[in-house]
Amino acid sequence: MRQQLYSIAAILLSAAIFIAGNGLIGTLIPVRAHLAGFSTETLGIIGSTYYMGFVAGCFAGPRLLARVGHSRTFAVCAGITAATTLLQSIFVSATVWVVMRAGFGFAAASLYMVIESWLNERAPSEVRGRIFATYMTVNYASLIVGQMLFSSNKPTSFTLFDLTAALYALCLIPVGLTLLPQPQTTQVPKLYPMRLYRTSPVGVVGCIAVGLANSALWAWAPIFAQDHGLNRAWLSTFMSVLTLGGAVVQLPLGRLSDRMDRRYVIGATCLASAGLGVALYLLAGSGRGELLALIGVFGMTALPFYGLSVAHANDRIPREAFVEASATLLMLNALAACFGPSLAAQVIRYFGTEALFLYTAVIHTAMAVFVAVRFWTGPSLIGETRDKYEMMPPQGSPAALELDPRGP
Repeated sequence: MRQQLYSIAAILLSAAIFIAGNGLIGTLIPVRAHLAGFSTETLGIIGSTYYMGFVAGCFAGPRLLARVGHSRTFAVCAGITAATTLLQSIFVSATVWVVMRAGFGFAAASLYMVIESWLNERAPSEVRGRIFATYMTVNYASLIVGQMLFSSNKPTSFTLFDLTAALYALCLIPVGLTLLPQPQTTQVPKLYPMRLYRTSPVGVVGCIAVGLANSALWAWAPIFAQDHGLNRAWLSTFMSVLTLGGAVVQLPLGRLSDRMDRRYVIGATCLASAGLGVALYLLAGSGRGELLALIGVFGMTALPFYGLSVAHANDRIPREAFVEASATLLMLNALAACFGPSLAAQVIRYFGTEALFLYTAVIHTAMAVFVAVRFWTGPSLIGETRDKYEMMPPQGSPAALELDPRGP
């Protein structure tokens, strides 16, 4: 195992640097746009266009990889992420930022595809699970590091944009120096949303609900923290605690769902997320300690929702269909995420940024009701046909599905 990890160390290092930049820019963009006086609708559109670009990148990325190869694709897309970040610091304009975030999303999808397909190429079947777990650890740890970097300077200065662009430039170095051979070209599997819905309604609807709720959460949570008196250090801690809460509970909650009908766990986490969302709305004016505790527990219930939905769907399909089914769920999630920030903006426009959590509470409540209905109409599935739960990355491409140890 040590030898395999050593062979992919350069790829993991590039991934860590790139994802740290994502953690920083994901917190910086909403806060800086809010300080610039962008309208609520514009803030929602900026959040939505990132996911639109990401969806486009998931489909176009494989063609780019086939045309120029993994190393060149990585270099081109890292350059795009650095350039779009710097252009946002130069031109503080709503139109420019909407275009830049769409371009950034396109490049980010291709970068994830390069990283994950390279890891998959270097992962023998007997250690694939360990390499996947290592990648998950790097993913969440780097995201938290990037969020904590937000406190290093004022969001109104060029410094944080420059630091993010520097991280995107630095992530080129390990990949550029690696002697690993180029992996095979990744192809986007065929997508069958209606067929998959007939097989697993809770899994499909769950992934759509996650896209609507969590995309709004990432886009608006930094603005909520800023509006409620958290300074830079506390704001970065607020976002890090949210991410950490989701990271630490994913595997224990997933293992619990392995022992019962996963719909019980999905329904319970949705109800808990809804209750915590209402609590965050009502207690938004509380002290910093209370807000940090609430957002941490909220992350424990809201962020594992996607992984549980994917696991539930995969309980009901043959192993050889895993990649196609999971790619379908990933795309449905990403397509729903295109609408989440803009829909939340309409609620926030009338009720304030604390209404972000009312928006998520409505989605989680609706999902819990749907799960309850399915209890009466759909059979449970507990037994040897089920695979063990696996952690899911907070952001990833279809290439990660081939690395997942549940795949064929």
